[in-house]
Amino acid sequence: MSATKPPELAMLWEASDPHDALRQRFGFTDAEEACQWLGVVLAKHWGLQVNSCERLVISAGNALAWLTTDTHRLVAKWSVVASLFPRLAELARLTDWLARRGLPVSGPVPALDGSHQVKIDGVSLGLQEVVDGAHLDVTDQDQVYAAGGVLADLHLALAHYPDVTPVVAVSARRERQPLRVLMSRTIESCGRAVPATDALRDWLDTAPPDHDLSVHLVHNDIRSANILCAGSTIRAVLDFEEVTLDHPVVDLAHGAVMLGTRFRNWGPVSPETHQAFIAGYQSRRRLSETEEAWLGALVLSGTLGFVRPGMEDPAGWTTSAHLAAEALR
Repeated sequence: MSATKPPELAMLWEASDPHDALRQRFGFTDAEEACQWLGVVLAKHWGLQVNSCERLVISAGNALAWLTTDTHRLVAKWSVVASLFPRLAELARLTDWLARRGLPVSGPVPALDGSHQVKIDGVSLGLQEVVDGAHLDVTDQDQVYAAGGVLADLHLALAHYPDVTPVVAVSARRERQPLRVLMSRTIESCGRAVPATDALRDWLDTAPPDHDLSVHLVHNDIRSANILCAGSTIRAVLDFEEVTLDHPVVDLAHGAVMLGTRFRNWGPVSPETHQAFIAGYQSRRRLSETEEAWLGALVLSGTLGFVRPGMEDPAGWTTSAHLAAEALR
């Protein structure tokens, strides 16, 4: 690797010291040592010569490094959490399947042996090409509309993924709960201290049955941090590590609630942004009558999940819940 300035080292969302995290979690003295190790691994398993390492970011038991070679700009992502290795391998296969069908995702770069995820030195490592783009701007209604359309395209594709069983078998997520149960828990956690819960409680009294809502793999983490855009074009949907089995309308509502969040200081988006996102979705995949009936309640329930009764709310989740309740009534 050519001599360049030391790579930037940072935490993605934690307040921990990144130098301590690199030593304690990954066993490297400093970022330069980590990048030298990456150079050896990429040469051996991908046949690539790393020329520089620009940035290294840590998130829990994962690390990401932005690298350059003679022909590529790449992102290497590796995990030291052994229990996640089977899931990471399945998700790499899933992302490759989506990429080969023309979906805007950052597909894995196969190693020399054809694998998408390499286990070496006690880690599981994957490689992707850098996708040029900026994080979704939730004040840009064209981008928001396009993001909704891409989520619909992902749902249409994921409904036909042929290898659901292995993905589900290595899922780290809890078993899916009935929607009524989840909403009842949200109401109970907020209590009467949050007036918006009254609207959700009243709606549940006359809610339609949810037994005919479709279930298949969904992304489960749609938000600004995971969507890269160039103008009104969605360049890539990132980070499929939360993929799970659920109702697509739940994923749509979750995305609408979380759309403005990046890495820190999470806050809600406006009802107009919700509407643009949902309109974009429906331009590619029409909601069923039952899905439409549940959507507003799911948005309200998801918003209430961020309300902390009796605590300060500088982000404005309580106000957002009030607006979602008014829309549901």
